[in-house]
Amino acid sequence: MPISFDSALGIHESALRLRGQRAGILANNLANIDTPNYKARDLDFKQLLSQQTAGSNNFAAQMTNERHISTDTVFGEDADLLYRTPQQPSIDGNTVEDQIEHAEYMKNSLAFQASFQFLNSKFQGLKSAIRGD
Repeated sequence: MPISFDSALGIHESALRLRGQRAGILANNLANIDTPNYKARDLDFKQLLSQQTAGSNNFAAQMTNERHISTDTVFGEDADLLYRTPQQPSIDGNTVEDQIEHAEYMKNSLAFQASFQFLNSKFQGLKSAIRGD
C-alpha cells in the first residue's frame, strides 16, 4: 500500500512553507526600518493557506499567443503581499513600526516552530508505522 504524503502530512507542509515565506517578508521589513518611503508588507496567512489547501490560485489566465506576457511575472509572489497600515505614520514615509514588526516576527516564529513540531510528529508516526513499532 503506497503512502500518500499529501494526505499523511496534511496542512502542516503548506503551513510550514508559508510561515517561512512570511518570516522572510517580516525580516525584509525590519531590514528596511530606516529606509525612507519604504512600505511595510505582509501576507494574509489564513487566506493563502486556505488557497493552497484548496489548490486554487487567485488569478488564472491562459496564454493564447506566445507573444502574450506571462501572468506569472505580473501576478507572481508579490501579488499575495499586502501593505501594512501604520498606526503612527512617520515623516519620511516609512511605514515600518519597530515594535509591531518584532511582535509579528516573534508570533510567526512560534507558529513556525509549532508547525515544525506537528510535521515532525507526523514523520515520527510514519516511521513507527513503517517499522511496525
